[in-house]
Amino acid sequence: MYLDVFSDNSFETNCWLLGADGTDEVVVVDPGFSPERVRAMLDAEGRRPVAAFATHGHFDHIGSAAVFCGDDLPFYIHEADVAALTDPQGWGAGFQTPPVPVKDVRTVVDGDVLTFAGFVIEVVHMPGHTPGSVCLSTDALVLSGDLVFAGAIGRSDFPNSSPTDMERSLDRFLELPDTTDVLPGHGPRTTVARERERNPFLPPGGYRSRLRARSSSPPDPRQGR
Repeated sequence: MYLDVFSDNSFETNCWLLGADGTDEVVVVDPGFSPERVRAMLDAEGRRPVAAFATHGHFDHIGSAAVFCGDDLPFYIHEADVAALTDPQGWGAGFQTPPVPVKDVRTVVDGDVLTFAGFVIEVVHMPGHTPGSVCLSTDALVLSGDLVFAGAIGRSDFPNSSPTDMERSLDRFLELPDTTDVLPGHGPRTTVARERERNPFLPPGGYRSRLRARSSSPPDPRQGR
């Protein structure tokens, strides 16, 4: 399997690049920055993108989507976050970001199954961080966006966040098999087993009390977390 990540940006946002063996096709997840550098990474490996996905609508995950996708590449985003592309303030971004004029936008919902780059990709709606946050599940991998990181979780105190939805989504995350590799929106990769054992924010480790402590500080737009 081809797997690479671009995270050389001020937000340290992970843009994941995935493709199965036996094909030159690649899926790009969360194209937030430096589209020319991401393209150069793919060119160096003889790979070509066939689709791009957003795990959610924060600018650090979608900011370069219009340039990266150009005229032909489809861009998939959950229907509850699609307004982030055209009206980020009305959508509830919580800080000033420009629109992202992607030409070929395709919305997804929970349970959608798409086949690209040799993978069968299932959309798992995980609201809380944003209304349309998703995880993308394929084979033994899950791309968790800003739901779960190694040892942490995403914020749920942005204007359009929901702590209640976040708690439900974290419970749903823990239904995944322990052996599942987790590719998060920020930071190093991890596994469901490791987060179940060590992540202090996951139930039953005290999500509610830690959420209260975290929510006492203002949102940090640099991290989207």
